[in-house]
Amino acid sequence: MAGHTFVVSGFADEIDADLETQLDLLERLGIEHLDLRSVENTNVLDLSDEQVERVTDALAERDIGVTSIGSPIGKIDVTDEFEPHFERFETALEMAQTFETAYIRLFSYYIPENERPADYREEVLRRTRRKVERAEAVGITLLHENEKDIYGDTPERCRDLLTAIDSPNFRAVFDPANFLEIGSTPYPDALLQLVEFVDQLHIKDATAGERASIVPAGEGDGRIPETLAALQARGFEGPVSLEPHLAIAGAMSGYSGPEGYEVGAKALVDCLEAVEATSE
Repeated sequence: MAGHTFVVSGFADEIDADLETQLDLLERLGIEHLDLRSVENTNVLDLSDEQVERVTDALAERDIGVTSIGSPIGKIDVTDEFEPHFERFETALEMAQTFETAYIRLFSYYIPENERPADYREEVLRRTRRKVERAEAVGITLLHENEKDIYGDTPERCRDLLTAIDSPNFRAVFDPANFLEIGSTPYPDALLQLVEFVDQLHIKDATAGERASIVPAGEGDGRIPETLAALQARGFEGPVSLEPHLAIAGAMSGYSGPEGYEVGAKALVDCLEAVEATSE
């Protein structure tokens, strides 16, 4: 979205499975970047060579850049075998290089139900360090997203991961709605704990409480305008990525549809304009 202080991106698979439909709407909305998660109902890590070539050509033709590889890495049980998953992570590194992005989004493993996350801390750190070391070797930055039921779902455990790993190639995605889903307060509480590590903001809002629901940015309890203002005051240069989830919020992806995506984009513009008006 030209004319705004922030670099705006978006998870285009929330629009439609079809690539051209995704890109048509991004172009109409003036969004010049996307977070690549899936195309044609195929996860980015499972794209065939022919699909990769088709996506690469289509993006180049439209002059749309890839903000991040929206990978599902780390969305397995912490007790699952690691080596096959690490091989999948190597594919994520290859995709980041192919699509010329410096970022891969990932997670920090599901903790067994009714067990203490602290009991799995060392295993989560071992797995994460190994991935970070590989990322350092190839110049890619891994962005940890806070997500319900993984080790790094609370602000405290997110900070623990980031400080324990202590690498410039391991940074944070800040997702306000995901914090609300577990009962944390995104702003100011979570942001105060994590702001120094945040390289990307996901634009997804929600109402707080037992009957939490996903809503357009600025209409929930995520306090997205205040979060944007705080990041701007710190000189934040990372992307803000539209991930509305206005129709479906699934474990591996979300969906808004073209109309819902437009609603989400309009809400984001309203938030951006509110922040920019107060900073003038």
